[in-house]
Amino acid sequence: MTRLTQLISIALICIFPHSAIGDDDHNPVGDAVEALPIFDAHMHYKEPAWGPYPVEDVIELMDKSGVAMALVSSTPDDGTIMLWEYAPKRVVPELRPYHGSAGAYNWTRVAGMEDYLKGRLAKFPHRGIGEFHIHSISMWNERLFQSIIDMARERDIYLHVHSGTEAVRWLYGLDPDVKMIWAHAGLGVPANNVHKLMSEFPQLLADTSLREHSILSDDGSLDAIWKKILFDFHERLMVGSDTWVNGQWDNYEQIIASNRAWLRHLPRELAENIAYKNAERYFGREITMDLIGTR
Repeated sequence: MTRLTQLISIALICIFPHSAIGDDDHNPVGDAVEALPIFDAHMHYKEPAWGPYPVEDVIELMDKSGVAMALVSSTPDDGTIMLWEYAPKRVVPELRPYHGSAGAYNWTRVAGMEDYLKGRLAKFPHRGIGEFHIHSISMWNERLFQSIIDMARERDIYLHVHSGTEAVRWLYGLDPDVKMIWAHAGLGVPANNVHKLMSEFPQLLADTSLREHSILSDDGSLDAIWKKILFDFHERLMVGSDTWVNGQWDNYEQIIASNRAWLRHLPRELAENIAYKNAERYFGREITMDLIGTR
């Protein structure tokens, strides 16, 4: 190895400290991104969608978009179970606490929440608890969250948390080993703070739903800070659509396409990790394009 080659190798290691990619694998995946299966790590099948988008239409939208599998939570949980029962090969169910009068702003104060969660977890094979919101410190119900963490640890499943940075730190303070997915990579949290939190907690995973327009700059290139996040934490990120209202279902194909638009700028290994391989590791599934057209 020449001195120049050594210097180039050292520089690449400094630029990509967490990227185990070979010397010949730095080129963007480009158009080949269209052939990658996608794991949608943030899908909801809420009651208002059941009529306009019956289960067969949801799977058809996934097929058209190259989405091989999805992590699904719903308000109420019945939506998730309907979709999972229709297409068990394509759905990884997770349990959202919202039901009846329990919603995003009051669910931590609703009587009987622990019993509800335990009952649903006993009945169905949920692989996570969430996505749930922690909007403010007033929702930091330590007794309830300690119980939820115990439920998750007993089943070796994830918490899927929509919150700012301090709630994530608080949850890790309750249990530093809790398995957690940070919804939207902290929607509204500045990219620098996203990088800081993920550096602080090397076990923290995140989905990038609703972040696609922040990741790409106006000129179509990767935002500089988000590029660093993607390169440094490519083994801990997943894409997502967040079908929280029917308008997201209306635009589902475009949402997935907008995620492929930024994935195409990444080296193949990084793009594959974020598109589907991380989910394979996290959820113990095999995710390939062969799932398209199946249930």
